Amino acid sequence: MARRLAALGLAVLPLLFPASLLAQQGGDAEQAEQARSISEQIFGAPEPSGGTPVAPALPTASDAPTLPSPTEPAPAAAPAAPANEVTPEVPQAPARPIDEAYGAFQRGYFLTALAIALPRAEANDAAAQTLIAEIYAKGLGVGQNFERAAGWYTLASRNGDRLATFELAMMYNEGLGVTRDRARAAELFRQAADQGYPPAKYNLALLHVEGQYATPSLTRAAELMAEAAAAGLPEAQYDYGIMLMEGAGIAPDAAAGAAQIELSAQQGYVAAQVEYATLLYLGRGVERDRAGAVNWYREAANAGNAVAQNRLAKLLAVGEGVTLDLEDAAMWRALARRQGLNDPELDRLLVSIPEADRARAEERARFWPSQPPTATADAGTPVPDFGGVELATP
Repeated sequence: MARRLAALGLAVLPLLFPASLLAQQGGDAEQAEQARSISEQIFGAPEPSGGTPVAPALPTASDAPTLPSPTEPAPAAAPAAPANEVTPEVPQAPARPIDEAYGAFQRGYFLTALAIALPRAEANDAAAQTLIAEIYAKGLGVGQNFERAAGWYTLASRNGDRLATFELAMMYNEGLGVTRDRARAAELFRQAADQGYPPAKYNLALLHVEGQYATPSLTRAAELMAEAAAAGLPEAQYDYGIMLMEGAGIAPDAAAGAAQIELSAQQGYVAAQVEYATLLYLGRGVERDRAGAVNWYREAANAGNAVAQNRLAKLLAVGEGVTLDLEDAAMWRALARRQGLNDPELDRLLVSIPEADRARAEERARFWPSQPPTATADAGTPVPDFGGVELATP
């Protein structure tokens, strides 16, 4: 269940460092104040301090559920991650011979994995403890139980498992299975980051931007973000690219920033695709390429991003970087408007579209991403061959 903390929550924000919020790098005092300013706008006002946190109850063998029989049915499919969450990370098997528990887990036999892992977990095997915590945290084959998951993560973290430390930090940050304690979460993120876990470095960088549970420092945030980006985290590549573009905590370097954003875009991070398309359109940090911008806007538009849909519609409406196509433009405009994005300028560009084209565009938008029935028919359903016999027509 490894997730990246964005805006100190479970959902990844499409834009962590809006350009309007970032000023040029200054002295240490100026950076601290800047970080606080950014924090208030992105994260809101600081929270009042809470009471003493309650440590999660540590699990015992009696916590085990009824184990499956040897004739356990076919594996249940793991629940899909919500669209606004980073896909959970499956625990990796430790580098030692065998691991039937991990094999069962990866095949979807979660109760079998739990049965195999329990004896090892009780013998202080950190990897087995993390696996059990994962099963309870996600409710895989058992009832979802955050308290029990937190207990197992605590044991695994004490035994040195960095993934467990990270996940426990997420639970403290959100108050899942434990009393919410963001100061404790920050300590655990720092611990996992020190162990080299890239998502923890990313989250710790955000804490340095926020400046409530870590020293306000865009410089330290940029260092951690760079390390997470180098490990291939698309969110970190995107955010680090923005920091480079804006000179936030690091000397400005538009070319290096654009390169980081491109890496993130290539991994399918939609916010980076929109940003990189804009850089190509403007020629900022990269050679100006309107056709390339269209391609990246289309990629993000196909992923459902309203901004990309709107910008692609504009380029189609004026034929910039792409062949002019008012019907396509009207379809993308309709999709963007469906998500609440209205653009009077785009409406003016489409005022001359023929009514028939507009109707087709609206129909395509209704069925998107599938094709409407009329389009399928127009594409040509194979006509049966009647051996040259002329058919009567009414």
